Amino acid sequence: MGGDDRPIGMFDSGLGGLTVARAVIDLLPDEHLVYVGDTGRYPYGPRPQSEVSGFAHQIGRVLVEEHDVKLLVVACNTAAAAALAELQAVLPVPVIGVIDPGVRASVSVSAHGRVGVIATVGTVASGAYQRAFSAAAGADLVLTCAACPGFVEFVERGEVASDQVTVLAERLLAPVVEAEVDTLLLGCTHYPYLARTISDVVGRDVVLVSSADETAFEIADRLRSSGAARGAGGGPARHRFLSSGPVDAFRELGQALLGPEVAHVEPLAWPA
Repeated sequence: MGGDDRPIGMFDSGLGGLTVARAVIDLLPDEHLVYVGDTGRYPYGPRPQSEVSGFAHQIGRVLVEEHDVKLLVVACNTAAAAALAELQAVLPVPVIGVIDPGVRASVSVSAHGRVGVIATVGTVASGAYQRAFSAAAGADLVLTCAACPGFVEFVERGEVASDQVTVLAERLLAPVVEAEVDTLLLGCTHYPYLARTISDVVGRDVVLVSSADETAFEIADRLRSSGAARGAGGGPARHRFLSSGPVDAFRELGQALLGPEVAHVEPLAWPA
């Protein structure tokens, strides 16, 4: 047993962060998890950064103050771009985002230094990925960024392989295809659910990088180095899921995207 029995907290604008939750559950099966999907206010991508930052602070406080989490994961690229540094400064627990882990993985696997990033309008406009890649690789890397409005909405509806999403992908991914990237970072946690369509459009020789696994590795390293990992033998891990939108829809699609762990979804209401 031993270690810290408190849960890991995680949030996203909706269901996309379940890619990170799946990676964490698989890598750290003894850890409790509390996941907030802010489906009542998604998508975050088109919203002003100041508004997204406000949402992130609100959810962060709920997870720390009401759920006593030991570590917070901002499993939403748009929210991480808008508020990660602020959350790290004001919250009393470690806060991990999904941007830097994905950047490091992309730099390490790129064969020719031609990397693309696709993300929401808000994330691309924030410059967060541009700054992160510049810090990680500098002039040794050619970066092409493309905003993909509409991808999140397709995933949230469970339409991950329709003809309509393929047509949209062909139009939105044209800049990274033209740039002949060798590596494409999926800069939104929703996008791995569209990986097959994205790969068909950009070409199977382009390496797709999801930040989910890399983020899980960073969480594991942080917990172990601080002695906060939950020890085995303390009973089965508990996984709680909360949604600010319709819980039945979250549960149904969540089970399809993540698995049977999303057996029960709790409602979460924000003050009027």
